[in-house]
Amino acid sequence: MTSHPILAQRPTLNPYLLALRLALNRLRWDLNPEALRSRRHLRASRDRHAGSRAVILCNGPSLLSTDFDRLAASDAFVFGLNKINLLFPRTDLRPDAIVAVNPFVIEQNLDFFRSTGIELYLDSSSYPLVGRRGNLTYLHSAPAHHFARDCSVSVYQGYTVTFVALQLAFHMGFAEVALVGCDHDFSSKGPANMEVVAGERDADHFDPGYFPKGATWQLPDLAQSEASYALAREAFEAAGRRVLNCTVGGKLEIFPRMSLEAFLAG
Repeated sequence: MTSHPILAQRPTLNPYLLALRLALNRLRWDLNPEALRSRRHLRASRDRHAGSRAVILCNGPSLLSTDFDRLAASDAFVFGLNKINLLFPRTDLRPDAIVAVNPFVIEQNLDFFRSTGIELYLDSSSYPLVGRRGNLTYLHSAPAHHFARDCSVSVYQGYTVTFVALQLAFHMGFAEVALVGCDHDFSSKGPANMEVVAGERDADHFDPGYFPKGATWQLPDLAQSEASYALAREAFEAAGRRVLNCTVGGKLEIFPRMSLEAFLAG
């Protein structure tokens, strides 16, 4: 038994087995009454914000360089990701919606997800933990290298929750989307997607206790994330829309850069 995520995979690629697994996974979710409710909500939100602007608050250390007061005073729709609630003691800004799909993150942030009134978009695998809530929409994930312009059936996680948020932003009709705090750079090293245990201090996120000591998390897959970002860029550009990187610093160069101040003033 190996802990390496690549060696743990099957050595052969069987399309019949893959198709069966995909179909059973989708069918299992469709048999849950919550699947119908979430799909209805997603269909109702399609193009709801057509032509508007959105900002996605990613979770890198550079997020703390954001002018939250200026963002709060703007008309931009704000997506928060994962444990963005750890930012709340630092600012009065509250996101309009929060997206989380990683099972470790959802389980570790369960108390917040069960109690907040903020609009939530969580992966359907978390339904047994979170249950049904009026402000919660579940997303079904499928392992297909695809940018879902309509999220009412399934989304592709793309190795980063930011990619899921970009699919939702497109689905809702936003014409311009800005990323902040998307450093795309981690000090923690090791095989991509390997499960590791957090040490004393988390240097890879905006809060040193983001993954507290002893918490399990997965090392990032930056190469696969970049491939997913490229899909997002192409989808937005094909539709005459755009994604901009308004992060202060960082190593993500897939999207054109712009200051957040300029983005909000545009």
